[in-house]
Amino acid sequence: MSKLPIFDPKQVPVFQVDMHLEAVPAHHLTPEALQARFANPPQWKPELVRERKFMDRQPAQAAVLLGIVMRDEPKVLLTQRPSHMSTHAGQIAFAGGKCDETDADVAATALREAHEEVGLDAHHVQVLGTLPEYVTGSAFYVTPVVALISPAMTLRLNTHEVSDAFEVPLAFLMNPAHHRWHRYEFEGVTREWLSMPYQDGEHLRFVWGATAGMLRNFYRFLRA
Repeated sequence: MSKLPIFDPKQVPVFQVDMHLEAVPAHHLTPEALQARFANPPQWKPELVRERKFMDRQPAQAAVLLGIVMRDEPKVLLTQRPSHMSTHAGQIAFAGGKCDETDADVAATALREAHEEVGLDAHHVQVLGTLPEYVTGSAFYVTPVVALISPAMTLRLNTHEVSDAFEVPLAFLMNPAHHRWHRYEFEGVTREWLSMPYQDGEHLRFVWGATAGMLRNFYRFLRA
């Protein structure tokens, strides 16, 4: 299995935008509504569960923190990976990483990694639950841990693992009018993925790939 070549995902053509799908209503995005949804989850099925493999490596269990900062407008905490990373360099991601044997569960992994990467203290975080496992093309079996984050939190970035941390409105990410499908062909294989680009002042936050896939599953969970 050969690796994908280095390419700019922002330049890959968009073949579909999901403007035909309804957004999650604002009143379903409040902390109380999110708590109630996880306390009594609906019958639902994730839309995206596995990417095409593009890297030969041993599979690894991992967890990420899909953290929602409880501001007047709820926002999702995201990070940008440094350009020197061996996998997914420069990409936008949730705080998270590989599970350690000493971690009690995936929530413990996500909280530990969030503390290591961005200095987020666990006492500012209320875990709501998890979404189904998402398998990346680089063989990470990732469990998204959904949590509420107090706006009183402060961040201290570990610049070896994170080059930036920022927030994107949850309502923006839960509106499929902002969900764009890309198609890329390499060595006779067609790959498709989602992007959710967000203009943050002078910065274009190009959310795509696994991060966008997990957010799409979160959308399906909230719309079920």
